[in-house]
Amino acid sequence: MPNKYARKLAAKLAPDPAAFLAALEAGKSARPAVLWLGESVESPFESLPPPPWQPAFVEAMADGERPGRNPLHDQGAYYCLDLSSVFEASALCGLPSGGTVVDVCAAPGGKTIFAHRALAPERLIANEVIGKRLGPLTGNLRRCQVPAETRCADPSVLATELAGQARVVLVDAPCSGQSLLARGQDNPGAFHPVNVNSCANRQKRILAESVGLLAPGGFLLYSTCTYATEENEEVVAWLLSRFPELMAQELPSHAAHRSPHASFPSYRLWPDEGRGFGAGGFVALLQLSGIQKCV
Repeated sequence: MPNKYARKLAAKLAPDPAAFLAALEAGKSARPAVLWLGESVESPFESLPPPPWQPAFVEAMADGERPGRNPLHDQGAYYCLDLSSVFEASALCGLPSGGTVVDVCAAPGGKTIFAHRALAPERLIANEVIGKRLGPLTGNLRRCQVPAETRCADPSVLATELAGQARVVLVDAPCSGQSLLARGQDNPGAFHPVNVNSCANRQKRILAESVGLLAPGGFLLYSTCTYATEENEEVVAWLLSRFPELMAQELPSHAAHRSPHASFPSYRLWPDEGRGFGAGGFVALLQLSGIQKCV
């Protein structure tokens, strides 16, 4: 049963509070998807019709499909992820290809692999500050044959070493992980204000450091797998006020999911929308002012 903090969030934010709470309690909102790494393999899976934001190289699995058990998975033909992660990462689609891309919080590798597929960067850096998470990250990149440099550095170190070099920066930030409940996973304290505020402060620090990575005209993608405005719209609002040279970008493919909780473009997915889009999440795409260079 969702606790009082979850019920409070539902009443404040959710378009259908009862349906949202039911989705949390049921824990069955996960929607597996596969991100294909090549063009030549014929899919063996039954898939669902794609929403407007789903790129052609992703398939949303129909009920009952288990792509992680197919031999093609171990062969590196595709990467498995939740469809709500595709919702977030698909903000990259349509951005200029090539250049340098930095994934600041990369483990276990889904956003890095998506960036490789969508942007074909000349240089791809997958950073993970938590050392014990490097193993799964490097393992997934190796299995999927993604040519990325792996790093284990604080964002402040990256911002010094790679200042102004990145055409695209991804910050899939550590968060309270409230959507894990909609996937059927335990996550005690996910809705507690102390945890939420602690995560928001960490996210602000990571984002502030990550801005320094951007080349003029570069793009910063910010995403979480949580629902609280304190970690989503309010974090982006703080960043925009601190860095007025950043501007939030419209995502026409995501228009149906534009957040009503911000004056700037940002987008959120709920786990109870009845269309099998996954456990939910948040994304905003920001651009640094200036003329984009070939970096």
